[in-house]
Amino acid sequence: MVLMETLLDVISVAAQEDHTLLLVFENGQQRRFDMKPLLDRKPFSRLKDLPLFVKATVAYGTVVWPGNIDIAPETLWDRSEPV
Repeated sequence: MVLMETLLDVISVAAQEDHTLLLVFENGQQRRFDMKPLLDRKPFSRLKDLPLFVKATVAYGTVVWPGNIDIAPETLWDRSEPV
């Protein structure tokens, strides 16, 4: 696993129906993050509901959902794969 040396903001997200996120970071790198391992943990368990999951947007440099759900950008980077 490559750790992010400096904190990179997420600038774009596209939530997929398979509960993955297609991300673009400010350095231009495109990565895929699989949310499925987190869906049994609060607060992410609410994101099992696909209509809520696909409402992912970018705010404050990370991915957020309605209902005050967000995920740290360093987690998104560290646990994602380049595409």
